[in-house]
Amino acid sequence: MIPATIVQGHRVASGLNGNPCFPGGTLRMQLPFFRDLGLDLSSYYLGTLNVSIAPMSYQVVQPKWTYRALKWHPIEPAEDFSFFDVIVHCEDEPPISGLIYFPHPETKPVHFQKPDVLELLLPWVEGLSYGTNLWLEVQAEQMRIES
Repeated sequence: MIPATIVQGHRVASGLNGNPCFPGGTLRMQLPFFRDLGLDLSSYYLGTLNVSIAPMSYQVVQPKWTYRALKWHPIEPAEDFSFFDVIVHCEDEPPISGLIYFPHPETKPVHFQKPDVLELLLPWVEGLSYGTNLWLEVQAEQMRIES
């Protein structure tokens, strides 16, 4: 299992940063586009849980799903997105199945992540906060975690 710590993100996916360009957050805006392509994200909280795996980093191997040139915003350029399976382990909670949400940096216009930060899509989990330690299970055939 991979140790991870919850860190603050840009708060754009959830809309909590208040950016009027992304009313309700980018995930809320992207949801119908992913659904039309066959990926239903409605069971997940519409925001990402950002976790640091430092000092480790990750390398994409074979995503479960990849969507290229997705034009989800009327003004912003199209982006590529990939998704990977993840199982999250928290203290005193049963394992939580989710996805790693990966907007490809080469097509993403702003809000880049550090190379040790993963964005997780999970159902809402009470009690999680910045600094909370978690453990991740990631399928090696989808994503490699390196020291």
